[in-house]
Amino acid sequence: MNILYSMLRLKSNLIVLFIINVLGTIWGYYWYRFQIYDTPKWLRIFVPDSPTASLFFCFVLLLFILNKKNGLLEALAYVSLLKYGIWAVVMNGIVLYLTGGLDLVAYLLIFSHGGMALQAMLYAPTFEVKKWHLAVASVWILQDLIFDYVFGTMPEYYMLSDYKIWIALLTFWLTIFVIFIAYYQLILRNRTKM
Repeated sequence: MNILYSMLRLKSNLIVLFIINVLGTIWGYYWYRFQIYDTPKWLRIFVPDSPTASLFFCFVLLLFILNKKNGLLEALAYVSLLKYGIWAVVMNGIVLYLTGGLDLVAYLLIFSHGGMALQAMLYAPTFEVKKWHLAVASVWILQDLIFDYVFGTMPEYYMLSDYKIWIALLTFWLTIFVIFIAYYQLILRNRTKM
């Protein structure tokens, strides 16, 4: 495992991963362009969940490249990468189950969002997150539930509109699960490791 973490922190690997995440973030904001445009201005910041998660991680990677760290950005990146990574894979999986097929973009979303969650898990042991960092990140992803399901900023999957209440419930419990996993991996496990 030490070899893996050493490879993850190699500057050349960090630069490649940074470029991949920047391109993915740009594409993500582009994917949300119509929904952002159709959303009232004061809510627009809460529409693009996944690109914002990867944007947090871009900042974390940039700091790593510069030999710096920021626990708050690491906590925000971890919880949002894990939550929205898992969420998008599950939602596209449900669409596949209901419709019997997906287009190429949906398969790309599954692959890229699975990668987001994987990045969170792989880099977590290198993060230096304090309890208050995780508390702020937890509030961030919990308040997003309100914006998504009360104010309607969640990504639009028209074929899942009949299941919106169930999706909201599933997303709530996914968020709680992610917070508990984050507490275990970022606070308890990392503290024991140190």
